[in-house]
Amino acid sequence: MAIFVVLIGCSPSQSNNDSKGTEQREIELTISAAASLRNALSELKSLFEQGNKNIKIAYNFGSSGALQQQITQGAPVDMYFSAAKDKYDYLVDEGMIAQGVNLLTNELVLIAPKEHGTNISNFEDLTSPKISQLAIGIPESVPAGKYAKEALLHMDLWEEVEEKLILSKDVRQVLTYVETGNVDAGMVYKTDALISSDIEIVDVTHKSNHSSIIYPVGIIKDTKNIHEVEQFFEFLQSEQALTVFEKFGFKPLE
Repeated sequence: MAIFVVLIGCSPSQSNNDSKGTEQREIELTISAAASLRNALSELKSLFEQGNKNIKIAYNFGSSGALQQQITQGAPVDMYFSAAKDKYDYLVDEGMIAQGVNLLTNELVLIAPKEHGTNISNFEDLTSPKISQLAIGIPESVPAGKYAKEALLHMDLWEEVEEKLILSKDVRQVLTYVETGNVDAGMVYKTDALISSDIEIVDVTHKSNHSSIIYPVGIIKDTKNIHEVEQFFEFLQSEQALTVFEKFGFKPLE
């Protein structure tokens, strides 16, 4: 009888331990991504989490250069989604990327505030006295700024507009400056321009004027959540995800 009572007393505890062992623990993935991806990735976060209840996505948005430096310095990141191939390739060369793919492309456009759009209709108008300020990303750390500088140099406009430049920490800051009318014009990705009703696209750079705009995405080698991050990595390449990217103006890289 005494043994029976002891066994009865132990059974619930054993059962509770077993049930705890079978519960799926919740995993949070940290994704460092270019600021221009914010809207598309925010929608994809909801779609992914609906089908993967135990995985939560936490984004760290910023300029690709700044994010690359954070990863190099040991920031705990599971995935890097860059707007610049050279920033991504640096991590590959350092052996910090486990696997990756070149996923998307974009276009670079010239934008102006809607109410001031009559002052500018193309890139050549940037040399006009009516245009006193042009916002671009910092070329050394912001890919859109690097592409903007390349395009302006190729069009022989850089020297004439250099003194008008307002350098910004990322492409979304450029967009904000133009939306608020704090600058006369700005150069951003087409995807950023499409989300704003306060600006207008006045010209589009020809792809021959700058380096190819490529968005690579890769899994960080030191991730502690390799199985979960591989699931998100595969999801980003799915037809469902690519449809969302296209909705926001991105194009799959062929």
